[in-house]
Amino acid sequence: MITMVARHGKVVHFEKYGLMDVGKPMQFNTIFRLASMTKPVTSVAVMMLYEEGGFQLDDPVADYIPELRDMKVYSSIDQDGIHIVDAIRPMTIRDLLTHTSGLSGVGADTPVDSMYREANLSDGTLQDMIQKLSKIPLLYQPGTRWNYSRSTDVLGYLVEVISGKPFDLFLKERVFNSLKMNYTGFYVPQEKIEQVAAVYAPDSNGIKVIMKPEISNISTPVKFLSGNGGLVSTANDYMIFSQMLLNKGEYNGVRLLRSKTVDLMTSNQLSNEIMPEDDFFGPLMSGMGFGFGFAVLQDSTKFNNIGSQGSYWWSGSGNTYFYIDPKEDLILILMTQFVPNFYYPVFKELRVLSYQSIVD
Repeated sequence: MITMVARHGKVVHFEKYGLMDVGKPMQFNTIFRLASMTKPVTSVAVMMLYEEGGFQLDDPVADYIPELRDMKVYSSIDQDGIHIVDAIRPMTIRDLLTHTSGLSGVGADTPVDSMYREANLSDGTLQDMIQKLSKIPLLYQPGTRWNYSRSTDVLGYLVEVISGKPFDLFLKERVFNSLKMNYTGFYVPQEKIEQVAAVYAPDSNGIKVIMKPEISNISTPVKFLSGNGGLVSTANDYMIFSQMLLNKGEYNGVRLLRSKTVDLMTSNQLSNEIMPEDDFFGPLMSGMGFGFGFAVLQDSTKFNNIGSQGSYWWSGSGNTYFYIDPKEDLILILMTQFVPNFYYPVFKELRVLSYQSIVD
């Protein structure tokens, strides 16, 4: 793994540990699969278009993606099959940004999720996914419940519709090149394959490699440009992205977002009634609200761990993790490739040790 800490705009800790693959020591420029840490990047891209007048947050998604007009909502299932009802109101872009769209598809096991799996949503392009989603009911009424979902994949397609560019090209031109995030993208060029970490998982003998870089498809340009979880990156690159957020949208003289937009994105947008305490994240979401792509610490008593109110974070399924505390001017990055997520949540220890090291 790699741990990285920055405070007051300076990296104060950057260490590597163990192996990135069998017989290969971890390197500072090792490339990791970000998985769900892709979501904040997608949210930034969407809000850049928002600032340019591309849409309003409470616009119906169907105004831009007509296939998602008149979505039905799952009601129940019995011996006669699945029962559906009309949506009370349309899904909005705000709903997509806050995972209250009614979509499902990440970490759940419901009749709707079974339909997602049967549809094989990631087989094809983002537009293909939209066509498939349009035929499947929502799991919840839009705006009524936070549910970790395919919402951010739909946001990736929204970027394509509004910008007129493929999602990967928009991110490269407007985000990665601007911030000089030179190792971030949807695939790894063949000449950099030696920098890619293998993915590990537990087994009866300890751990095992489940994905070797040289025999995976990570060096092949992808067809499905997942805003949910498709990016790869390095600790350095994600620190640049995180510092841009902590700086309220600016890094090294380059501004991606206005200060007020970042404030909006990183503020809780949801009521306690909408934010569940019993989803598959379990205690990690206790005391949390949600902004536009980030969990936001609301109640440190419920959270039962150290942290400042208003801190925001997210993680990836390979145990990648970032955490930003504006009050302490602090950024934490953890990069590793060990699944399942939360099997050994070392990021909790990183956070505690980092706070304990602050002396002023």
